[in-house]
Amino acid sequence: MDPEIVDVSEATFDFEVISHSMETPVVVDFWAPWCGPCRVLGPTLERLAREANGAFRLARVNVDENPALAARYGIQGIPAVKAFKGGQVAAQFVGAQPEAMVRRFVRELAPREADRALAEATSLLVVRHWAEAEKAARRALEDDPESSAAALALLKALLAQGKGAPAVDLLERFPPGNEVVVVERLRPLAALLKVAEEQGKESENEMGAEYLQAARLIARGNLAAALDGLLDILRGDKHYRGGEARQVFLAVLELMGDEDPLTRDYRDELASVLF
Repeated sequence: MDPEIVDVSEATFDFEVISHSMETPVVVDFWAPWCGPCRVLGPTLERLAREANGAFRLARVNVDENPALAARYGIQGIPAVKAFKGGQVAAQFVGAQPEAMVRRFVRELAPREADRALAEATSLLVVRHWAEAEKAARRALEDDPESSAAALALLKALLAQGKGAPAVDLLERFPPGNEVVVVERLRPLAALLKVAEEQGKESENEMGAEYLQAARLIARGNLAAALDGLLDILRGDKHYRGGEARQVFLAVLELMGDEDPLTRDYRDELASVLF
């Protein structure tokens, strides 16, 4: 039996659940062998408990064999899941819920290291501590390599530091997820930064040099100056490089985020130039 999963009875409940929850959250699954939905939910809870690697414990209570426990916690329908923290019920649900909902339930109860690292990376991106955000995002990906949210946080941190080549490499192996729209919006910026790294200051013309200079300004953290340079380019050619300059401009706004007061101003300026 996995140490993260335990069958408990009326005799062992207080020790295995109440006492244990003083240090580690305990998810209690009230079930019965004849219950079809229980047989659906049970394996999901067990899998999540194993994945959590000790972040929470799963305790299973057979209500047929332990009716006093069922009565003690007011169980009227099964499966019934109650999460204990500090000896008290902290959260609960009834019925065989979809796996995505169950994952959210246990994540909020007992965040994994990957979840904590991702939250840290997200906060650091907001305050533009790019290098620290990169480190936190990499920790999140080490713990959960398939997290597209962590990969997106890493991508943003790399781009904001002007690390085009690593960003392009990350895009080539980006895990599938809901972030695909934002990822595609950032792709042109990654390509430009990589070119700027490889090409240096060489350019075939003045506008091309200004375009590369915008990339270098991004790498220095001067996003506003980079946007000003891109606006100058777009004033001269709205469709510069087949619309690439406009796409890079929008990618920089994505890095800045909607919470930055300059984002709306620059979005309005772009509209005035293009339309």
